[in-house]
Amino acid sequence: MSLKPGTKVNFLDYLKHDSNDILLAINERNPENFDVYNLDLKTGKRVMIEKNPGSIVEWIADNDGEIRMAIGSDGVTETLYYREKGSKAFKAIKSSNFISTLKPIGLSSKANHIFALSDINRDKKAVVELNCLTGEETKVWYENKERDVLEVSYSRKGKSLNFAVFEDPKREIYFFDEQLKSAFADIKKKLNGDEIRLIHKDQKEQHLIIRTFTDKDPGSYYFYNLEDKNLMKLADVNPDIKPSEMCEMKHVKFKNRDGLEIEGFLTLPKGRGVKNLPVIIYPHSGPNLKNSWAYSPEVQFFANRGYAVFQINFRGSTGFGKAFLKEGFKNWSKNIQYDITDGVNWLIEEDIADANRIAIFGYSFGGFSALNQVVYNSKMYVCAASYSGYINLFTYLKGFPAYYKPYQQMLDVIIGNPEKDVEYLRYSSPVFQTNRIKTPLIIWQGGKDPRVNLSETNQFVKEIRKNNVEVNYIVNENEGHNLSDEKSRINFYAQLDLFFDKYLNRSK
Repeated sequence: MSLKPGTKVNFLDYLKHDSNDILLAINERNPENFDVYNLDLKTGKRVMIEKNPGSIVEWIADNDGEIRMAIGSDGVTETLYYREKGSKAFKAIKSSNFISTLKPIGLSSKANHIFALSDINRDKKAVVELNCLTGEETKVWYENKERDVLEVSYSRKGKSLNFAVFEDPKREIYFFDEQLKSAFADIKKKLNGDEIRLIHKDQKEQHLIIRTFTDKDPGSYYFYNLEDKNLMKLADVNPDIKPSEMCEMKHVKFKNRDGLEIEGFLTLPKGRGVKNLPVIIYPHSGPNLKNSWAYSPEVQFFANRGYAVFQINFRGSTGFGKAFLKEGFKNWSKNIQYDITDGVNWLIEEDIADANRIAIFGYSFGGFSALNQVVYNSKMYVCAASYSGYINLFTYLKGFPAYYKPYQQMLDVIIGNPEKDVEYLRYSSPVFQTNRIKTPLIIWQGGKDPRVNLSETNQFVKEIRKNNVEVNYIVNENEGHNLSDEKSRINFYAQLDLFFDKYLNRSK
């Protein structure tokens, strides 16, 4: 299948199990819009079956490969469209502000009804059933008053729900399907209680691929037969990891300056006690993501070297409801950073952290946070590290690809408008605050990063160095936003290890 350079292809769906066809969304005709194509895997022939009218950002097919739903956006309002089987005309059935979620899960066995994940008229995402002819919510299948539902497993074969997942703080599963409930209990028993994530199931829904994990073990992949309950290991994620040598990730809570309870995870190094430890603050990327109880290579890497590692689910993190998420809007350098600062102060007050040995490290938005922290809280950290951290939000906003155009107004609300919020965006962008940075830094930059401009980072580093601040600047010309080359990754983390040891004095 030949395509124009720069074309993006998204896999949409399989067709029937005995077919050679798949559905793809491709933006070849117009970089801003995705049309739907049927691709014959044997012949390579593709045929456009849905032409984007200009506003559709997502297409959804039924079990027969017929596009039955679509989501449109004007940048602020999202609209769910539906059409009955065999019909050519879509009908708008429900509209909501982008801040609210209405995500279709699949068709119900009840005619013209669908299952969806929704937080419309509620704070937390819940599993609901929707009448597509009236747009009315007819049933709430599951909701949790404290947490968002993060994941829903759906049976295409039975047009029914399997289970819903939330985190509090570990993965909790609410089952709709008794067979799967029994299967998961059987698997857990056989695997001594490890966490289980369903990765895939075959089209007949009799065979499962699952992954296990804990905070100390990246886990393994298994094949499970629902009929005979046979569990077969396929592969370990990393057989060299010895869980007995890894460190425990503990769930913690603290109050921020506004009296709001903030959650996070604290990993303490083995054999170092629990007081006056050197600490690495490790903010997550996103910011509309979250830290979860799971195995983290970075966390274990730092803890193995004698550092406590603190991960904070600051305001703007997902999983805690709509109101908590909105607290991060246009607060990338304020509310979010306040929560990180308050978390560090909590560690000091609890005598967990040695106030003179605190560092911060992050990737992407986490790197942006690390730089923001040393701009406005320079005395709190002895050093900081940024891996692909944003330095200029004006450049960041310009760097989105053409197919993000429908979301432009949404970005204005979440991050800021480059024309109307100039003062705030300058305040938030480390590139304009180099005179405030006094903390030793290590910065990694990819030469082909679409989100962080190499020339700007070069100048950023040059300006900081003018103030006699140490900057260990690592550039990999052929990398993008992520470090993908194994040798380059090993080199970066080796330098990071030396850098932290120099300033945190882990042997103390």
